[in-house]
Amino acid sequence: MNSDLDKEFKEAFIKISELKEAVTPDIMLKFYAYYKQANYGSNLPFENDLNVRNAFKLNAWMQLKDMSSEEAKQEYIKLANAVLNKKQSK
Repeated sequence: MNSDLDKEFKEAFIKISELKEAVTPDIMLKFYAYYKQANYGSNLPFENDLNVRNAFKLNAWMQLKDMSSEEAKQEYIKLANAVLNKKQSK
């Protein structure tokens, strides 16, 4: 599966992963949720040892349960572009 969307998604993921500056926790949760939804869909894991951090991450992902993989990739790309453009304009 090497569609243009997949390539753009992978490039956005790499650029965000390589950022030197910190991104706010609420934005990072969105990235996490879009990434998980894009790659795993609504196959949410059940974890017995949920700590607060993992609970926030799981909750962010659960909020996207009806979103398609393609839509999650598009939203990830859109958010990445917004973050990267904001960082470049500083």
